[in-house]
Amino acid sequence: MTQLDARPQAGDTVRGVAAPGDNNGVRTKGLGGNSVGLLGSAVIGVSTVAPVYCLTSTLGSTAGEVGLQMPAVFLAGFLPMLLVAFAYRELNKVMPDCGTSFTWTVKAFGPRVGWMCGWGLVIATIIVLSNLAGVATSYFWLLAGEITNSPSVAALDGNKAVHIVTCLGLIAAATAISYRGMTATKGVQYALVGLQLLVLAVFVAMALSKAGTLETSVDFSWSWMNPFAVQSFAAFTAGLSLSIFMYWGWDACLTANEETTGSAKTPGRAALIAMLVLVGSYLATGIAAQMAVGSGDTGLGLANPETSDNVFAALAGPVMGPVLGLLLFVAVLASAAASLQTTFIPVARTVLAMSTYEALPASYARVHPRFKTPGKATVVAGVATGVFYTVMTLVSEHVLVDTIYALGLMICFYYALTAFACVWYFRRELTASFRDVVFKGLFPLLGGVLLTAVFCKTMYDMWDPAYGSGSAVLGVGSVFVIGVGLLLLGLVIMLVMQRRSPDFFRGLVLTKETPSLIVED
Repeated sequence: MTQLDARPQAGDTVRGVAAPGDNNGVRTKGLGGNSVGLLGSAVIGVSTVAPVYCLTSTLGSTAGEVGLQMPAVFLAGFLPMLLVAFAYRELNKVMPDCGTSFTWTVKAFGPRVGWMCGWGLVIATIIVLSNLAGVATSYFWLLAGEITNSPSVAALDGNKAVHIVTCLGLIAAATAISYRGMTATKGVQYALVGLQLLVLAVFVAMALSKAGTLETSVDFSWSWMNPFAVQSFAAFTAGLSLSIFMYWGWDACLTANEETTGSAKTPGRAALIAMLVLVGSYLATGIAAQMAVGSGDTGLGLANPETSDNVFAALAGPVMGPVLGLLLFVAVLASAAASLQTTFIPVARTVLAMSTYEALPASYARVHPRFKTPGKATVVAGVATGVFYTVMTLVSEHVLVDTIYALGLMICFYYALTAFACVWYFRRELTASFRDVVFKGLFPLLGGVLLTAVFCKTMYDMWDPAYGSGSAVLGVGSVFVIGVGLLLLGLVIMLVMQRRSPDFFRGLVLTKETPSLIVED
């Protein structure tokens, strides 16, 4: 047995990572190990994406951009996500660290690029948590109104005070569940994810049975799967941005890697399983919905501007009937609530890792002695979510909408950086085998390039004030100002932390070198 500060050679067997505290390698955090298996990890990945919520909020918008080619765009959005998932899998095998994108990009590109990558993940998650809490609140009162058959009860969601208080209550409940650890998280998620997939299956079956009977029904055509049939490149990229958003969140499997059984391999496998479940659900639902009601902008058509932002609310009755239609409301509420709870996992564990490696204040590195969770990081994430949503709701709902539109920028930013980090980190191994050149080089590189292209195109589109809510700041679109502004805010905070934690930024805590490995010849 020899201690080497280099990558293992072909044929060597990796027996373990550097000891905790070794500045050349990753550090243990004190999280509860072996809390989640393969199935539980995959369920967390699916739950964080919130498939039913994504479908009800983006089916109409995507149909409005690309028409009947919506299934093709779902596949196109799946491709870069799948390619990036291979990068996550390969990096996780050698560094199963809960900091994921942050830790890996530091090891590949250095502390400053890594810090900004971690910031992109954290701020994107806070934005999503706020949006999920708002959606869950709206559906809570909508469902209550349906059950009581009382429009006045449903209208309570329009009361800002009631809406905010309800929203804060849901955030507090989700924070409490996440605070109690992965075991509590897993139990809740099995039920909520199972409900979502069951209701989607029922909706698909009933939508197919209604195909040809509703006024706007259309016959299935294989041309729906052809992305080149989209009317324009601008429409395709707009639809692709929406599609990429619909897959975001699967990497929660990886941020729970230190708490997963078989942390080096299980999270990567779980991420791929989650991705396959998602693309299958999206394709089945999109095709069935188009066959039942079409993608037009009138009547029940998916692109009808009066209903496109909440498709399931409009289709529940016509497709599933008044009784079963309630299941769709329950499923959307369950989807938003489940994702609200699991989305705390990546943000809290990324903050924990950044603090452990001295990139953030040391107090965030505290792990609860009983629940083995990043307690302070979880609570602070919950408080930040509540404050952000309350302020945005009170100040301007247009700003809140534009902030959500800016989310795509953050997603492409840190996913692309992680993909490129994989290629660079393994650059000396890419000629070792055909498998290495494909899964460590070609696939991640292609995924990173595709996401970078979407990032640049989104930046260009955001400059137009018509993008998002239509508001502008000095003639520049508000979405652009918010998206770029949030990235620049991260840069400012990084410069502050650079003065407070010089060792991390000098590369003395987490180096660019390969972590020390114990290798058996």
